Amino acid sequence: MQVSMTVNGQQRTDEVEPRTLLAHHLRDNLGLTATNIGCDSTSCGACTVMVDGLTVKSCTVLALQAEGSEVTTLEGLSTDGELHPVQAAFRSEHGLQCGFCTSGMVMAAVGVLADNPNPTDREVREGLEGNLCRCTGYHNIVQAVLKAAESGPAAGQVPSAKQEVTA
Repeated sequence: MQVSMTVNGQQRTDEVEPRTLLAHHLRDNLGLTATNIGCDSTSCGACTVMVDGLTVKSCTVLALQAEGSEVTTLEGLSTDGELHPVQAAFRSEHGLQCGFCTSGMVMAAVGVLADNPNPTDREVREGLEGNLCRCTGYHNIVQAVLKAAESGPAAGQVPSAKQEVTA
């Protein structure tokens, strides 16, 4: 079956099997490997992406369900070589360790900041509670989100559509 969606600003039309999960479509068909698959059951959040401005765990969404949607992955956050404010804050605040959860954590953080541009420590922790990090105590991750919030409303925004690609 064909599925059409905008992924990281590019209009895409691709062939997928009806059972293909969005996470697998992004990784296997589009080569966007920052979307990690850690559990296939929404438990860890490593596969978190944005669909139409909302964070979703792409391991439980069929690619066909994203028909007509705008999907943003970690690869789509930076603009013209400049890191997104959340990416830059994760870098400066050392909000990662092994890196496996980082892409999902960054995407979830963008979602938190889209909903609440000036969160408290507690609100960040509550907003990220569906994303697991098996390496850290979350302190630096929370500090990174709070640092990103200091950059203003851009921290909760994603870049928009650019061009069309058909496979």
